Amino acid sequence: MDGWRLALGLKPLAFAEWIEIDQTFVEQVTLKHTLLTERHNQVFASLPGSQVAQQEVLDTLVAHLLEHFPQYYQRQGDRLYNTLIHQSWNLNDFKENPLDLAGRLVQEDLCLMLPSDRGYSLSAASVCFPSRWRLQEKMGQPITSIHEHIPDYPSKLERPVDQFFDRLKVEHPGYRLNWSLVDTPKLFLADAAPMVLSSQATRENLGKHLWLRVERQTLRRMPISDTVLFTIRSYLHPLEQLVADRDVAEKLAIAIQQMPAAMQAYKSISPVRSMLLEYLEQG
Repeated sequence: MDGWRLALGLKPLAFAEWIEIDQTFVEQVTLKHTLLTERHNQVFASLPGSQVAQQEVLDTLVAHLLEHFPQYYQRQGDRLYNTLIHQSWNLNDFKENPLDLAGRLVQEDLCLMLPSDRGYSLSAASVCFPSRWRLQEKMGQPITSIHEHIPDYPSKLERPVDQFFDRLKVEHPGYRLNWSLVDTPKLFLADAAPMVLSSQATRENLGKHLWLRVERQTLRRMPISDTVLFTIRSYLHPLEQLVADRDVAEKLAIAIQQMPAAMQAYKSISPVRSMLLEYLEQG
């Protein structure tokens, strides 16, 4: 977080580091199960013609988990077992929508982008942790339409993103980080209202009322279907804990000061900007 600039910011990704598992695994995967049970139409969607690509994603993910996390995932025939949540799945139970199962196995949200005459379009997705956007409104949309609400995207990011998708090689996946401020530790924010600070928030205790939400986004091309899989791993950090490191606080303050007004609004910073800068600078 060294200052502010709008850029794609993609870095090379080692295959072994594609999926991340940490101490929040049980909590987050359990939450996914609840959302996929109670709000399935809100967190999973697919379009006709995506099944082959979905199956490739599931096969690729299962092979990856068995290789890199054998202590957590074990396979016996058609069943895959997870030792952390003591749950097993029959891989044949999701033939219609294999990505539905893929999304249940990991903490990452999964978005499958298929090439079309309008560019790469969202054709299947398991998104349990959206940050103030609705999956159904994005389905079938090309990359440009999906990101049209991001300030300066058409002028600064549209072309680099399109070029990256066109040139992405199977053997060279990439990742990037994105961040925003939120006023809740909840991960499912599809229907969240704009940020409204508690009346108890002050410049002295603001860090108790805000969280830094960081998305680790990866992109990799599937070799058989030639589709692109976009993953989103969401992390929440209490602001109070982060700014205990003065270097982090100073870098965040600089980034906010340099950020254009439209981007501040997009990242939900505008309503709290003055108080936030005072909080970050008080030391």
